[in-house]
Amino acid sequence: MNLNRNSSRGRQEGKKSTPLSRKSGTSNKKSSPLGRKNTKKSFSKVKETPKSDESSGIRLNKYIANSGICSRREADTYIEHGSVEVNGKLVTEMGYKVQPDDVVRFDGTSISPEQKRYILLNKPKNYITTMDDDRGRKTVMELVSNASKERIYPVGRLDRNTTGLLLFTNDGDLAKKLTHPKHNVRKLYHASLDRKLDLRDLEKLRGEVIIEGRKVFIDAVSYVEGQPKSEIGIEIHSGRNRIVRKIFEHVGYKVNKLDRVIFAELTKKNLPRGRWRPLTNQEVNNLQMLK
Repeated sequence: MNLNRNSSRGRQEGKKSTPLSRKSGTSNKKSSPLGRKNTKKSFSKVKETPKSDESSGIRLNKYIANSGICSRREADTYIEHGSVEVNGKLVTEMGYKVQPDDVVRFDGTSISPEQKRYILLNKPKNYITTMDDDRGRKTVMELVSNASKERIYPVGRLDRNTTGLLLFTNDGDLAKKLTHPKHNVRKLYHASLDRKLDLRDLEKLRGEVIIEGRKVFIDAVSYVEGQPKSEIGIEIHSGRNRIVRKIFEHVGYKVNKLDRVIFAELTKKNLPRGRWRPLTNQEVNNLQMLK
């Protein structure tokens, strides 16, 4: 496996000129033939009804998603269940529009929409994928602490000893898309095993395997070209915890090193271990186009 690939019809009636509608050429006012007074009708321009404040705001679920909390769909659930307050009042209306001066609280914490940020990290070993750790262990957030003034979150997880690509963002909708199984986000790993992988065992890993009573589909698996038979490339879509290690344990092998080299078509090219970079506009567009 090569690990480097990457418009009703408007009928308008014409106004007819009548004795009552003509303007007299003299200064004397004449009675009309019917003895009626010529009353001059006064017409005023109908003012447009100003748009309500609601029409100028942003939908509450989008506001929450833009704050990086969750996706819009998930926000609807939180709103329905009473997790959101606006200006100190509980809001459970799905179409509620948030105004610029409104104060929105989610589970008691004030939130605000932010500019979307997308950061790609080449994670080193011995960092855990959490926002913080009560045991004092190093977290990936330390590595991207100066990457964005907005609060960003890791998309998915890599275990402590797994290295490679990890994406951070405050785009809740995109994060949801990248972690949901139905979107089949591609992940390619380079696994270093404790011994050579027997060809018969390699064949057992082609296609579907049962891990802890659940099916896991392996999209591709092969020896890494030009390296020992213990170096394996494996492509999957599953995001289950430690799934790659469990796959190899299933056939009797231990993974000594595991590196994610491709995630959603993002690669480690020109990104040293422990370093991060913002995604390009094209990369962001590509991710948002994922189906």
